[in-house]
This record gives sequence, C-alpha cells and structure tokens, in this order.
Amino acid sequence: MRTGADVVVVGAGPAGAATAILFAEQGLDVVVVDRARFPRAKTCGEYLPPEAARVFDRLGVLKAVDAVAAPLRGMKITTPDGRTLVGTYGAVGAFRPYRQHGMAVPRLALDAILVERVRALPVELYEDTRVTDLVLDRDRVVGVEAQGADERPMTVTARLVVAADGRASVVAQRLGLRSGHRLRRMALMTYVTDVPDCTEWGEIFVDPPDYAILNPQADGRVNLSVVVPLADVRAHASRLEQFVAARVKQMPHLARRLAGASRVEPVRAMGPLAYRVGSPKQVGALLVGDAAGFYDPFTGEGMFAAPRGAEVLAETAGGDLRRGDVTLATTAAYEARRAAEFRAKAQVTRALQLVIGRRWLANTVASALSRRPDRLDLLMGVIGDFVPPAALVRSLLFG
Repeated sequence: MRTGADVVVVGAGPAGAATAILFAEQGLDVVVVDRARFPRAKTCGEYLPPEAARVFDRLGVLKAVDAVAAPLRGMKITTPDGRTLVGTYGAVGAFRPYRQHGMAVPRLALDAILVERVRALPVELYEDTRVTDLVLDRDRVVGVEAQGADERPMTVTARLVVAADGRASVVAQRLGLRSGHRLRRMALMTYVTDVPDCTEWGEIFVDPPDYAILNPQADGRVNLSVVVPLADVRAHASRLEQFVAARVKQMPHLARRLAGASRVEPVRAMGPLAYRVGSPKQVGALLVGDAAGFYDPFTGEGMFAAPRGAEVLAETAGGDLRRGDVTLATTAAYEARRAAEFRAKAQVTRALQLVIGRRWLANTVASALSRRPDRLDLLMGVIGDFVPPAALVRSLLFG
C-alpha cells in the first residue's frame, strides 16, 4: 500500500503527465498509475495547434517535441464541390500565436517524452498497473485500488484523485459520470506514404457524412484519419482495411490525393467518439483530458485540451492542496474554470459539425470564406487556440 500522497494521477498520457509535472513542480507528493508501459502506440490524429507549444514549453518538453515534430503552416480544407481553402497560422489583428505554425507529432514519441519528464521529477510512476476501483470514505474519494502486471493488488491513497485515464476512464465509470451522445461517429486511423507534396500543411477533406484528415509526420509518413458514422462501420469491424479503402474511393477529392499512396500500418478504430461526462459529486476526484468528455476531432481540440486542462486543474487545486485539502468548493472552482476555458471552443466545434455534415452548407460556407479571407484567418486562429471564439462571432455579426 502507498499511503498519504497528495495526488494520485490515473493515466500518464498528455493530460495525466502534464498534471503530474505541474503538481510536482509545486512541491506536492504525486503518484502516477498507468495500465500501459511506455512508449506505447495510441490511436490519434496527432495534430497540435500553435498554442500547444506554449504549454509544452511550460512543461519543459518543447525542445524534445521539436526534435520529432513536423511543423504545419496551416490547413488546407477541400469541400464537397472541390473548392480548397488555405488557412495559415499567423497574427490576426491583436492576436498572436505562440508560434506561427502547428505541429504533427507521433503519439508514440510525444507520450514517451512527457513520461520521461515525469521520471525526471520526484514522482512515483507505476506502469503496467491497472486501476480497478476507487477507495471511498463515505462521500469522499480517498484513493485507488490497482493491480500490477504480476496480478498483485495495490492500494494508493491520496487527498486528490485525478482521472486522466482517457475515453474509457475507470474513475468516470465508477463515479457514474459518463453518458452517451447523439453524435455517433468512429475514427479510423492508419499511416500512408508516397503522398506528393504533403509536408507542410494539414489537409481536411469534407464529404458528408464523412471527413478525412491528412497529417504529415516528420518521418515521411502521413497520418490518415477517416471519420464516418458509427452505424456505417459496425458491419465491417472484422475488415477495417477494406472498409477504409472503399470509403476513400467514395470521397473523390481524397481519392485523387491518395492515388499512388501506400498504406504502411494496420487500420485502428476508435469510437464512438463523442460522449458526455458529468461533474463529480464526491469530494476528492477531478477529471481532465478525454476522461472529462470528448466531442469530435475535427479541430484537433483533444491534443491541446489535455495539457491545457492540466494547467487549469493545477492552478485551481494546487493552492488548496498546499493549504490543507480539497473540498467541494475546489471541485466547483475547477469545473467553472474548465467551462470558461473550453465552452466557447466546444460551441464552435459543434457549429462546424453542422456545417461539415451537410453538403450544401459546407459548400456555401466555403464559398463565403473564400470571399472573406479575414474571417478565414479568424477561424484558423480559433482552431489554433490563440484567437478567442468571441472574436469570430463579432466578425460574423458586425463585420
């Protein structure tokens, strides 16, 4: 049994590792538990917006990330009628990105870099260790039950349990916080090579009800993610490669782009993508990253929301932990700050889902943006997480 920690973080992905780093730098006693052994592969679109560089700089890993990242100047968006919008990352009025580019980073490398940073700090890290349950004291979460690779049980008690264990969060499930969502989509991801001139731009192909993203990696491979209705892929679960190949053929602009390309990795599936997660009613548990909920990967918000959410959590709860303990007021303050941080971006993402889900609307919006490059710049800034969504709304209403 490991007793008396300040914080136990469940999960060592970007959200969990960032949380552990930030709490450890505050001088708190931190334990991290993850069911995987790093490095490990992860199904992901592997896109980071420009503002993510600021967070990784704060975490002390940006130099290492740069060594494995491919800079992305912006995004090329191809609509159903074949129109291509080219949006670059750069200053928009008074808004300046931390950098003038986004990044494509393999999760295998990114997660390993973050875990190495955790290992460099006075943090206890348990890999190959699966959390099986929570330790409760009446209405308070006081720790976790876990099991290592040797099947021996383990208990870790702490004043705060942070759920950073992703989509299938054990903490969220044990607290009864997770529920479904009406947006039923699945992401199918693989890597391809021999895509000409695919090095400096992320590329999005909208073809309702589907969309696809090409994300060039530094090693010459291209991350191909195809997002489709969950119902369409269910009958093909045992032959995903054939399903993706057929789906690509039915997206003519993507098919032309991938003519001559070769798939070099098996197809991996993730879904349903969207789900809701409520706020904990018990004292002593907070959720961050995908464990706190997810909507859709069109704007790549997950890869930024994870470490940024860790910042918000550490800034909100760190003082209470250092002063004595977390309370329901800590939970309320964190939930309010997290909502203020991410709600507006989530609303933009939902609006984009309405657009990309309707062929005529996607074409109409693209045509309008092509005539107003200033608004395209604002949209890119919102997607890049350095322009507040309110600036885009003001432009639409009054510009």
